[in-house]
Amino acid sequence: MAHKKEELKEGCYGDEVREHILEFAENGGYEAIPEDERDKWFTRFKFWGLFHQRDGQESYFMMRLTNASGILEPEQLRTIGEVAREYANGPVENPEFGNGWIDLTTRQSVQLHWLKLEDVPEIWEKLESVGVHSRSAGGDTMRNISGCPLHGKAEEFVEAGPLLERFEEDLRKDDDLANMPRKFNISATGCKIGCAQDSINDIGFEPAKKEIDVSGEAGGSSDESDGGEEVRGFNVRIGGGLGGRQPRAATPLDVFVRPENAYEVGRGFVELYHDHGGRTNRSKNRARFFADDWGMEKIRETLQAEYVDFEMHTAGEDFREEYTYNAGRPTEDGPHDHVGVHDQQDGRNYVGLSVPVGRMPAEDAVELADLADEYGSGEVRLTRRQNPVIVDVADDDLEALLAEPLLETYRPEPSTFERGAMACTGTEFCSIALTETKTRMARMLRWFESNVDLPDDVGKIKMHYSGCTADCGQAMTADIGLQGMRARKNGEMVEAFDIGVGGGIGEEPSFVEWIQQRVPADEAPGAIRNLLEAFAAHRSEGQTFRQWVEATGTEQLVEFCEPEETDFEAPYMDDAKQSWYPFAESESAAAAVADETAAPSDD
Repeated sequence: MAHKKEELKEGCYGDEVREHILEFAENGGYEAIPEDERDKWFTRFKFWGLFHQRDGQESYFMMRLTNASGILEPEQLRTIGEVAREYANGPVENPEFGNGWIDLTTRQSVQLHWLKLEDVPEIWEKLESVGVHSRSAGGDTMRNISGCPLHGKAEEFVEAGPLLERFEEDLRKDDDLANMPRKFNISATGCKIGCAQDSINDIGFEPAKKEIDVSGEAGGSSDESDGGEEVRGFNVRIGGGLGGRQPRAATPLDVFVRPENAYEVGRGFVELYHDHGGRTNRSKNRARFFADDWGMEKIRETLQAEYVDFEMHTAGEDFREEYTYNAGRPTEDGPHDHVGVHDQQDGRNYVGLSVPVGRMPAEDAVELADLADEYGSGEVRLTRRQNPVIVDVADDDLEALLAEPLLETYRPEPSTFERGAMACTGTEFCSIALTETKTRMARMLRWFESNVDLPDDVGKIKMHYSGCTADCGQAMTADIGLQGMRARKNGEMVEAFDIGVGGGIGEEPSFVEWIQQRVPADEAPGAIRNLLEAFAAHRSEGQTFRQWVEATGTEQLVEFCEPEETDFEAPYMDDAKQSWYPFAESESAAAAVADETAAPSDD
């Protein structure tokens, strides 16, 4: 029997949902939706990036936008900021960020909160006038395409831009593939640092090379010879993902494709999963479970026989040993993010800024767009670490750009803790989450700056915070991963963390080992401080945190990470009842606390 979500989608999903959203908006907004049909329509709205906010915030919506591989062309960021300033204002102010701001996401896009349904037509009109849309940004469909945010600017082994553009224009916009079994993530990159994080995507294309006998037709033959020509292209991996405490690194499909054939393989796997992926058990029907169920050989053979019109090659030689992005390697090995001033291949520069926890007031977003116009080409790129990048800055303009006041707030040379921080939405807006995230993380970062001393050669500590086990904040891939939980303290239910260590991507992805569980929110900063002080005291010279964790036994790590009350102020920890935002307990959150099951992933 199909899952209830399939029943809710039945009869109306994909492009046709837009007209219903416009109709509801024109007829009174939220109140125009029949109460007994709201679950159905809210499920359908997600395809157009429109999410009803958490319980207690009835009539308010979040809108997620989509822009493949994080590219925001001139005027797009400015328009997004202006929309946030005009429409993204809630009934209360966030004590850390105020009102009217944007959230940068881990899939290189933007989210807006506190929107009213009746304003959506005007919002769409303003955004779409500059080429920004929200189609296919949520729900059971292909999400925003991830790629190297600097493709076409920084050095690439193989050009990925044309493939990313075709995935966006021809694949994601195909309404026949709108209704997938679950959300589906695609990445493609031609650079050698691994910044698209293919290992945690449903299908990922990574740069590779292979000697191929090119005497045949354009597609080539699967037969290779020692006298063949070296061809640049992509290896393919499938079945990666993080959520539900069941992380899985993508598996090599043993396929190499030329750039001109890569789209067909990507589309083929999307169609295969669309046709054969499970639609009954939503906790076991992401593409990573499908990949485990079918196995690589069966998937490869089925693609070849039914979905791909050329003969596929076996995998080529990859560059994974060079991957440094969030890889836990020493800084001198290569870039671990896109923050800072770096050379473009055309002789100009890109300047990556650090936005701790990914939240930026609308006025700052507009000012950032102005700076991109004044000092660059107007284009801004977004990274998978919730940060923006100004591109195309000439050498002569660098000094003036770096002296701009905005760059004192969003620094290209941030502190160790700011640089490594990421956080999901949390209970402020999400009914699945168990804890508040962004405001607490911002406060913890300041506390760590004042209370933790690290050796000068520790340039990075990746600390990722997810409000629940869906892991939208990618805690599983952090040096120190935090996932929201609930715990009892002094007879009261309080917000708490599970604390994990040793995650990262790179050549061989690893996921955190949980060394403390259900640590009350006021004791977690002390636990992390104790752990970091042990790291500083016991590490070898030059050793990164991930390397130190790998060299230290679990029992010792547990002992180092001892929870402790400190002078850290932890408001809003009493089951969110003292929070500033409208709040009502959700069934999903309550159930997760009661039976310790994993929360569902972002639907």
